[in-house]
Amino acid sequence: MSADAVVVGSGPNGLVAAVLLAEAGLRVTLLEAGDGFGGGLRSAELTLPGRVHDLGATVMALALASPAFRELGVERLVEFAHPAVPAAHPLDDRPAVLVHRDPARTAAGLGADGAAWLAGPGATARAGSPLTDLLLKPLGPWEADPRAFAAAARFGLGGALPATAYARLVFRTVEGRAVFAGMAAHSLLDLRSPITAGYGLLLSALAHQVGWPLVRGGSQVLADALVARLRALGGEAVSGHRVRDLKELDAPTVVLDVTPRQFLELAELPPGYRDRLRRFRYGPGVFKVDWALDGPVPWRDPAVAAAGTVHLGGTLEEIALSEAETARGWHSPRPYVLAVQPYAADPSRGGHTLWAYCHVPNGSRVDMTGAIEDQIERYAPGFRDRVLARHVMGPAALEAVNPNLVGGDIGGGLAALSQFVRRPVWSTAPWRTPLPGVFLCSASTPPGAGAHGMGGWQAARLALSAVGASRGGRRR
Repeated sequence: MSADAVVVGSGPNGLVAAVLLAEAGLRVTLLEAGDGFGGGLRSAELTLPGRVHDLGATVMALALASPAFRELGVERLVEFAHPAVPAAHPLDDRPAVLVHRDPARTAAGLGADGAAWLAGPGATARAGSPLTDLLLKPLGPWEADPRAFAAAARFGLGGALPATAYARLVFRTVEGRAVFAGMAAHSLLDLRSPITAGYGLLLSALAHQVGWPLVRGGSQVLADALVARLRALGGEAVSGHRVRDLKELDAPTVVLDVTPRQFLELAELPPGYRDRLRRFRYGPGVFKVDWALDGPVPWRDPAVAAAGTVHLGGTLEEIALSEAETARGWHSPRPYVLAVQPYAADPSRGGHTLWAYCHVPNGSRVDMTGAIEDQIERYAPGFRDRVLARHVMGPAALEAVNPNLVGGDIGGGLAALSQFVRRPVWSTAPWRTPLPGVFLCSASTPPGAGAHGMGGWQAARLALSAVGASRGGRRR
């Protein structure tokens, strides 16, 4: 197969890399092993005919914040649908905490912790794109806004802390601590670990800065739009083509949207680099359930119905215990559950659908359907009576659909401090490999997980700089 560049894997990073290389004038071929494009952006009718479910990412805050997607003009490619409330955190014996687009309105709902919210997530949101851009491209070729460095220093003071320490230091109320824990638990880490507060701060801030929207019609719409863009630029996109050895590829530039495990299978690598890849650690997996419902979730607090994302797990202490149990290799009997109700923003998906997942040990074979539904029933009595059909995916099923989800790890590798920049190896340009013209771009490279495309952006820029002297860059 002859091309100027071949991109293997069509997740958000692979798609971004392919389009950017094609825009620079290269003849690009995108190869996808699965029967459809998108990776973490795929959608399908998982439960009932006409009910559209996202297999991976639904909430697209990082896509709107991403320099890569801004460069591609993502808001001209697809329509984003914003829920009235980005996120909600129900509690047992009091009203739910609502995270609004307006930080002041969020703060007002937090009472005594309102000022602390404005000084933490609110200040991070006010720093805007200069800070977000710096956080999303911490290494490699970038041009930082000088205003970002002071904001990054302030962010780092709190963000480097464990989420449990930050929450107890900064917030005084059950509500403030709980809602921050729900945000930080997106990290799939023990909340007593360093830098977990940073995840909570950034995700909370994005709710204010860009919102937590969905792609109208399903995340697949974004993947399809990027494939169409590639083809319009003269590129080729082929699904159902599994690459088993890099020797199959006849191209001077190869960009791989794969994790270290797949890369080790694809190529003969120098022993030192190979050994470092073998030491790469994968994180906890997830157990995911999709439901088709006969109506909206019957939340005890009706305000939760307006939220696109709902964090279930109760107080800081409960969520921290659940995540600590998972980190130890246990299955929490009352897991932290992240739920998304797309109908709150996008009625075009064929009816009331819901998905939720909980964290489990990597490679777990335990069915967590009951534990997840118990947590939903805890805050929405009668939920099970609304279920028309359900579709269950444990770690093995998730990995079968997307091999990058090793053991059900949706983060592309453990996101702890030890691998925060060592993704997958220590390097100022970890997207570049020892093989000439071969680059990595998956979530196993900085800045890690999320539908932001920044791994693809970084890999494409490095690839273009490598071929620029001989080819020159021309935009079609």
